[in-house]
Amino acid sequence: MVRPYAMTRGRTGAGEQQFDLIAVVVTELPDPTLAPDVPEPPVGPEQAHILALCRGNPLSVAELAADLDLPVGVVRVLLGDLLAAGLIRVRRPVPPALLPDERILQEVIRGLRAL
Repeated sequence: MVRPYAMTRGRTGAGEQQFDLIAVVVTELPDPTLAPDVPEPPVGPEQAHILALCRGNPLSVAELAADLDLPVGVVRVLLGDLLAAGLIRVRRPVPPALLPDERILQEVIRGLRAL
């Protein structure tokens, strides 16, 4: 069993990045079965597991933490390293301010029902 602080080398933050729990993570590397000539990146075992989980299967930060059985803070630090290395892509959730107003959605529903 490895202590969380050993996995993150004592770091507690993900650097400049803020990973929301519902942010979706996707691996940027090709599938090794489809591209056997591409070498695996030099990452730790936990980061390699993250890359394997997210290869072709986008997962949220919360799902990754649950699948890895690690604290969310540790997963965020590991994701920060992978993002800095260009090995993953993160799609952040839409901020609530940019979502359509509930009144507009109600009007659309009413209009559709009237058809």
